Amino acid sequence: MIVAKFVFVIILGYLLGSIPFGVLVSRRQAKVDIMKHGSGKMGTTNVLRTAGPKAAMLVLVGDLLKGVMAVTFAGLILGNDFLVFHNFGVGTLVAQVLAALAAIVGHNFSIFLKFKGGRGVATFFGGLAALCPPAFLLGGEILIVSAGYSKYASLGSILGVIGVYVVLVPLTIFYKFPIEYLAYALIGSLVIVVMHRDNITRLLSGTERKLGEKAIGN
Repeated sequence: MIVAKFVFVIILGYLLGSIPFGVLVSRRQAKVDIMKHGSGKMGTTNVLRTAGPKAAMLVLVGDLLKGVMAVTFAGLILGNDFLVFHNFGVGTLVAQVLAALAAIVGHNFSIFLKFKGGRGVATFFGGLAALCPPAFLLGGEILIVSAGYSKYASLGSILGVIGVYVVLVPLTIFYKFPIEYLAYALIGSLVIVVMHRDNITRLLSGTERKLGEKAIGN
């Protein structure tokens, strides 16, 4: 029964993450297929360039909520149950981390978009907001400041997620924050950095689009 609950929250997290808010909002607000413009991704930055700030804000909220809901539902479903391996218990917090990571995977490889999607940044931060609000606030500040200063959303996103992990290392060591938070930050940030590998190439070559530049069709 407990194993079934773990499997269920992972599947639910993936399905929540798969909801293509970027595609749905862009079609309604700007009558465009976001997957055929700019980066071909369904995240906030591409929606901003293609469909405008109002649509981008709606998508940002929706993508954040996917991570929040994955964590929240996992907590409700597991409750106080534990999966015991010998003398080691795996409980709600592990289930919440797995659900949040599954939501990131769902966002990046949506079952509703033939396993295409976005890069997972907003959904990562949504899961983090529900798991560890202090790390969410610090990481979000790093993202906003670095993106605003450099004018590169991709650079801000990369530095933001890496910053979350860096911040959580001393919080885990010295303030006894649950190690599950650190695991989430490590795995999530690695996934997001890999999803930004094309952006990293363009940043290094000086061809990355800055904030405010309009998207062009693929």
